[in-house]
Amino acid sequence: MKRIAFLLISVATLSSVVAFPSKGSRLRLIDQEAAPSFVTEIPPGYRDWQFISVAHEEGNLNSFGAILGNDVAINAYRQGKLPFPDGTIVAALHYRFVPSDENNKVFGRSQSFVAGTPTNIQFMVKDSKKYASTGGWGFGHFNDGKPADEAFMKTCFPCHAINKERDLVFTRYAP
Repeated sequence: MKRIAFLLISVATLSSVVAFPSKGSRLRLIDQEAAPSFVTEIPPGYRDWQFISVAHEEGNLNSFGAILGNDVAINAYRQGKLPFPDGTIVAALHYRFVPSDENNKVFGRSQSFVAGTPTNIQFMVKDSKKYASTGGWGFGHFNDGKPADEAFMKTCFPCHAINKERDLVFTRYAP
């Protein structure tokens, strides 16, 4: 009888610990779940941002990229400010490139390429508190206005982390 009573008391005690964790452990669990891992919404007005540079990616990507920045990004680039301040947002608008028959007629040979169909839009958003786990940057990748899945997004930070001396940003300013 004593064994059964001891067993019941042990089970009840263990159940209360599992059912009612301490306030601190509940907060840690909530913080971990709430910590954002990537950008899930396209920042408004990005098409009106200023030009930073262009990018050309060959291989499987075979694309042109127009790199734009919000006012905070442009000011930081112009001042050579590293690390970039919170509020910086950099956008990369990627397009397939295609030959321009019209331009090539003028040149008399195949040498001109223009932006073709869009492939994706990418964003880097600087918020050192919100994105502390990814070097202060939130990463976003959108195809047809829809965010990429989480598995894909987990590849962004490891690639950018290689470029610590430039605050994870690969694009240089081309005034």
